Amino acid sequence: MCVANTMQALPVHTSDDESDLDLRECPLQSWPTPKQVVEEVKESMRIAGPLAVANGIAYARLMVSVLCLGRLGGLELAGGALSIGFANITGYSVLYGLASGMDPICSQAVGSKNWHVVGLTLQRTVLILLAASIPIGLLWMNLEPIMLFLGQDAGITSVASVYCWYSLPDLLANCLLQPLRNFFRCQGYQTPMMYCSAFGVLLHIPLSIVFVFVFHLGVPGVAIAAAMTNINVVIFMLLYVKFSGAFKKTWGGVSASCVREWWPVLSLALPSCLQICLEWWWYEIMTILAGYLPNPQVAVAATAILIQTTALMYTIPMSLGSSVSTRVGNELGANRPERARNASLVSLASAFLVAIVSVIWTTVFRHEWGTLYTSDASVLALTAAALPLIGLCELGNCPQTAGCGILRGSARPTITAVIMFISFYLVGTPVAVVSAFWLKVGFQGLWYGLLAAQICCACCILTITLRINWVAECSRANQLTGLDPTTASEMSKLVSNHKVVPILDDDLAEFKLELSSIVTIAEEQTGLLADGNPNDKFFSLQIT
Repeated sequence: MCVANTMQALPVHTSDDESDLDLRECPLQSWPTPKQVVEEVKESMRIAGPLAVANGIAYARLMVSVLCLGRLGGLELAGGALSIGFANITGYSVLYGLASGMDPICSQAVGSKNWHVVGLTLQRTVLILLAASIPIGLLWMNLEPIMLFLGQDAGITSVASVYCWYSLPDLLANCLLQPLRNFFRCQGYQTPMMYCSAFGVLLHIPLSIVFVFVFHLGVPGVAIAAAMTNINVVIFMLLYVKFSGAFKKTWGGVSASCVREWWPVLSLALPSCLQICLEWWWYEIMTILAGYLPNPQVAVAATAILIQTTALMYTIPMSLGSSVSTRVGNELGANRPERARNASLVSLASAFLVAIVSVIWTTVFRHEWGTLYTSDASVLALTAAALPLIGLCELGNCPQTAGCGILRGSARPTITAVIMFISFYLVGTPVAVVSAFWLKVGFQGLWYGLLAAQICCACCILTITLRINWVAECSRANQLTGLDPTTASEMSKLVSNHKVVPILDDDLAEFKLELSSIVTIAEEQTGLLADGNPNDKFFSLQIT
């Protein structure tokens, strides 16, 4: 038996004005029970654990490249470092930020079982990143005249320019890699993603040795090895999508619809990109400011060590932020506000625990940590003096990163971008400049600026996230993915009781419900199949 009923679609859209964020007292009054907390911790760690490993693997890849540059010589190391910094500011931060725009759409679509939206959003995001890579690539190809105009050393600039030219394939690889990572994560396949990254980095070591030291390609060899590593990771992930069978619901092949209706993705991708870039760029500004301190060579070297340390510590809170973004998005899409609230609270509590651990180890090992990077006594002294401050900064950074993930999962990136700008540029930068130069605090003054920025950012984001009306956010989530709240709730109930198999179509997500009972049972449960107008154009519930 086959009965079809259809309803009018709500258009997929996002709000340009995020002033409609409902911060009224959330009607979910009770705190999560211990059992709920334990369940949420398990669920969050299931996502965050593999993500932390994958982030650490990515950090290891960068360290291998830096070590190879260091073995080539001081000029090569300086030029490579300049190129990597330039590429991060102008390229990788932009692509990572733009790809983050697909997070709320995909995670909420998975929660609401609107599978077609997930694959379509992946395709649109890849096209957006490819379009963005064109001006980025032109900028990389003109690094040398730009840096010479800014007064950089000609020898260092020449090496940096070569590295950037040979990194262009890596730019294209990231246009696929970043969206694929989000595509895997929003569906809970972070463990396969971790293995793909691990295999890629394992190959990165022999590739680097062969290209740099066997073929004697030097700096180009380092860039080529890094690019091939990311290309290998992309290939591994695509092979998993093709042959694992895990993505049949969300990947039905390339759709002609991917070339239109970009705005729902762009409206989230652009503020997400701005948020990421504002934070990444601020650290580069601190490196520049360190160059104006007395004994700038020592100050810049110590700054580089501290930024690398911050990047290493960031792998865990970043994983928590990505995890809670997925969890919140999934639960909002499934119309489960209480579980979305629980996910946010557990994530924030976990972030505070991670921050406390960071404070402890940066204080206890402040004299030993710097020796992993250098033996210069002056650099070690500055590093030891500032490292406890870096630990204190994590008291703000960890909760604010988790809070950013909550807002990202709620499709509220504009709020986060505004807070980032205020915290880092209107609070952190003035504090850093005044402390370091006007009050003569020196090198540590720069990190007082970071501390002020992180505290301000954490306070603002926590104030907002703790006052979110999760019931209202569920309604908004279902508008974002094209389902009205009633339909989403009933679909979620049906999914719990019956097997749901999506029928993917270019323009429409159709759901085929294979029920063991007769059609009248479905009618009683949902009320969706009675008195329907077959001419309406939302989706068909085909009952067999």
